[in-house]
Amino acid sequence: MKRLHVHVGVVDLEQSVRFYSTLFGTQPTKRESDYAKWMLDDPRVNFAISSRSDGAAGLSHLGIQAEDQDELDQIAARAKDAGDSVLIETGASCCYARSNKAWVDDPTGIRWETFFTFGDITTYGQSTEESRVESKSVPAVVAASARCCG
Repeated sequence: MKRLHVHVGVVDLEQSVRFYSTLFGTQPTKRESDYAKWMLDDPRVNFAISSRSDGAAGLSHLGIQAEDQDELDQIAARAKDAGDSVLIETGASCCYARSNKAWVDDPTGIRWETFFTFGDITTYGQSTEESRVESKSVPAVVAASARCCG
């Protein structure tokens, strides 16, 4: 079953963790010095906040978290049908996780990340260009580390 993903850039992580923990009635599932994530079942959402959004507070991006690679491929194909092109990343190192991803922008420029997470890492992640490809056809395969979300 898919899960909605929302990533928000925040100025004060501690204050935001207190706010969202109270709002959601639970502490984050994952907590780092610059990042927090709630994996909620009601509503079914992966809600993340980070202070690493280049100083920009507010909505970073929306997304759909897939349960497996096949589901990600299906969602990525629909993203390609909906948008002009899809950016595919495999083995992305981002948000303390390793994931395969497909990115598309909606008509107003809101970024949508579709992803399948298959492991944890000990760092937030870092940007590299080797794993990115803009694809007119899906799925495309790309190797190496990816840029991070945000």
